[in-house]
Amino acid sequence: MPLNYSKWDQLELSDDSDIEGHPNVDKKSLIRWKQRDIHEKREARKHKIAHLNAQIACNEVLLPRITEIHEKISNSDASTATGYFSSLVDKLQTNPSKDCPPGNDPSKIEQTYDGMLLSLLKMVSEKSRDRVKDAGVLESEKTSRLAKELTTEMAFHVKNLADTIAGHKKEVAAEIQEQKKHITMDDIHEGFESKYVPPPPAPEPLVKGKEKTKQTTTTYEVLNPQSVAVASEPTPPKPTDDDAEEDELPQMTPNLLAFSKLPLYDYEKSFEFIQHHRDVYVPGASDALLVAAFTAEGEGKHKYAKQCICQSLLIQYCEKLGKDGVGIFFKKMVHGDKRAIKVFQDDVENTYQHIVNRVKANQEEAESGREQIQLVPENPDQTISFNVPDGPPPEELVLEGPGTETLDIEEVRKALQFRWDVFTNFSPELQAALKDGGLEAVNKVLGSMSVEEAEGIVHSLDVAGILNFADGGIRDETGQEQK
Repeated sequence: MPLNYSKWDQLELSDDSDIEGHPNVDKKSLIRWKQRDIHEKREARKHKIAHLNAQIACNEVLLPRITEIHEKISNSDASTATGYFSSLVDKLQTNPSKDCPPGNDPSKIEQTYDGMLLSLLKMVSEKSRDRVKDAGVLESEKTSRLAKELTTEMAFHVKNLADTIAGHKKEVAAEIQEQKKHITMDDIHEGFESKYVPPPPAPEPLVKGKEKTKQTTTTYEVLNPQSVAVASEPTPPKPTDDDAEEDELPQMTPNLLAFSKLPLYDYEKSFEFIQHHRDVYVPGASDALLVAAFTAEGEGKHKYAKQCICQSLLIQYCEKLGKDGVGIFFKKMVHGDKRAIKVFQDDVENTYQHIVNRVKANQEEAESGREQIQLVPENPDQTISFNVPDGPPPEELVLEGPGTETLDIEEVRKALQFRWDVFTNFSPELQAALKDGGLEAVNKVLGSMSVEEAEGIVHSLDVAGILNFADGGIRDETGQEQK
């Protein structure tokens, strides 16, 4: 089989015998000059290619704008074309854009795209006006002749710029072809390389077990071992921080949070998520999801609570099925094993109902143990009533009855107005309970408030004269009925 050596044709090699120079010039200097000439030509070629590419990029931005100007003035009448051309020149002079080619200074207008276009339009306008002037046309025909010259000059520049771009592209292609004739250091790339990539480490569990510490004991042989055993009984160990850590609940990680928000009973997405996020299938993850479900149910997020329970039981089932539990579980679920799906979904519903019952029980316990303010009579013979105002005092207020002769009618009006203002500031629930007149309804509203808020309400009722006690006293007997 013949060997193919064509891949070595692009190597630029030479030896000392290839260099012939003047006998008065040492050969080492000639070799260094030859090497420097090769490197200088390479750098000059690189700079030329970069310069031509920059020119092509700049001209390709300007060409569509010049073409658009040419089309607008060629498709319009004479007056519209000259007016558009003049307004475009004024716009570029007064409000130029700072867009410029890479490496140019945007603060210098001549280096921006608008500056280049403005320079071209000024040159086109000057040449066109000179031609109209040299032609000696009549004043009435100057506008049409100027529009014609502008169109002709712009068409010339559109064609010239397009030819320039095409010529630069050919020149770049020729320079690149010449550059590829010789292999340089820039053409050396890393080939195939064998590297060992270690697998990612296993994720840490959300709940760390308590480390067992080893204790060393020294045994002494004595004459009376019973007395020594009584004297050296070990003291019970004190609780350490590790015991407190075991009581801490596992926390949700960002990936576990995203896992909990997957659609309910969407086994394919759950399986794909576990494959790409190993840290959701670790010890403690199912407990963290159950804690999140309990919290969500307490906050009224029933749908999210059931999703957390579903994902928690999903992890538990996979763990109970052994080493290949993930594959076994999802194989049955994805392929639609009706028996397995029914068992799993029933377990989810039962667990969710258990969580609902526990949340409800906790809320009832919290409500029963919460401190409340209640209105209680001093003795069984005493009654509590409420003087609820029907409205603000009337304009014509008349005082009747014994003892009213000494009262100031304006002071009475102020007191009645104050009572109405206090009443209207109460919540609608409390207003309805006061109008009903029943003590049980008022105590129910007060029980739903905090202690500070309820105390303020009772004080306002007493000051405004709405609350009517036989002796004017108020006693808090909260919790007395439970004793």
